[in-house]
Amino acid sequence: MEAALEQVRPIVEDVRLRGATALRDLSERFDGVRPTRLRVPAEVLQAALDQLDPALRAALEESIRRARLVHADQRRTDTTTQVVVGGTVTERWVPVDRVGLYVPGGIAVYPSSVVMNVVPAQLAGVTSLAVTSPPQKENVGVFTGYPNPTILAACALLGVDEVYAVGGAQAVAMFAYGFDDEEGDGQTPVVCEPVSLVTGPGNIWVVAAKRLLKGLIGIDAEAGPTEIAVLADDSADPEHVAADLISQAEHDPLAAAVLVTDSEPLADAVEVALARRVPQTKHSERVTTALAGAQSRIVLVDDVTAGLAVCNAYAAEHLEIQTRDAASVASRIRNAGAVFVGAFAPVSLGDYAAGSNHVLPTAGCACHSSGLSVQSFLRGIHVVTYDEPALRDVAHHVVTLAESEDLPAHGEAVTARFGDAVPRATDSAVS
Repeated sequence: MEAALEQVRPIVEDVRLRGATALRDLSERFDGVRPTRLRVPAEVLQAALDQLDPALRAALEESIRRARLVHADQRRTDTTTQVVVGGTVTERWVPVDRVGLYVPGGIAVYPSSVVMNVVPAQLAGVTSLAVTSPPQKENVGVFTGYPNPTILAACALLGVDEVYAVGGAQAVAMFAYGFDDEEGDGQTPVVCEPVSLVTGPGNIWVVAAKRLLKGLIGIDAEAGPTEIAVLADDSADPEHVAADLISQAEHDPLAAAVLVTDSEPLADAVEVALARRVPQTKHSERVTTALAGAQSRIVLVDDVTAGLAVCNAYAAEHLEIQTRDAASVASRIRNAGAVFVGAFAPVSLGDYAAGSNHVLPTAGCACHSSGLSVQSFLRGIHVVTYDEPALRDVAHHVVTLAESEDLPAHGEAVTARFGDAVPRATDSAVS
């Protein structure tokens, strides 16, 4: 990561100094295409939606519908606590003002990532939302110089009209600093305002830029290669397990696929199934590399309880439970990005149509971090309301605590309201 940070630093600085010109130059350098327009015109978004395959459109619409159902229930309500008579503290939940959502466009195309980022932001009440994805040099016709048309169509389905043809570290820098594009659309300049928060998965350069700019912007996480762990006993179907391991291994040669089991016969059967299935899958070379890597293993344990200990220590991004009484076993999991319970809840379901979110913590971060949700786009603000009697009642405690910390002016900010005298505690005061 340190090496990536050093390579990303000049890219970020270039965007800060040269804005739109730097973004075009960097796209030409890294993506092999120089965008004429950095912001995708409305007619191009509509063209992408118009040419979208009907079956794919139906699948995306169902994914959106289910995601909205789940994320709508995550919305927070303001809570007011009466601490004393005349004194309350309210926690208000306020959406961030503006967010930038990154959608990858490298090895694969991820319209599902558009859904997973946009839906919780919209349901949180974010009013200014922009999506960016790398321009694709393979695009032709109306889509030349723009992101993959399926990404654009997903944006159109969700009502997102601010979409940029920028990828990589420069996209994160664009969101952090904004830009004024004098070339614009040939008629009016285009302005990208800086954002408060950037979310969405990306490669190591995107992650490095997030780390570099964290503080200037908020970020969701520093996501690494995807992970799947399967906790299984001898009741599991080895074909299911093998298929699920392959499903995540096809993302990336660095993807981690781990089976944890107390059944040696199951482990052997899974290896046989993998040997047969891997050569038959489309991305067999990528899958083979991932499964052969040090990050992928079959782990034999004494029993399911020992397996739970391994899984909680590993804190996988995705964890499948394929055991007897899977729901009970799943209830003992404390560390995982998402848990998939039983034989008919594969990770692929969560990737697309379970209604859950697939932007999840990786690299063990599930022990302290959560996946993307409505909460990711909200801030809790405490609103303190005290009247004079309520302040008078607690003033002597404030003064005592301030003096104990050698911060007398803190106490004086209270006593100034009572003629610079410490009010005497009333009978109702808390001692």
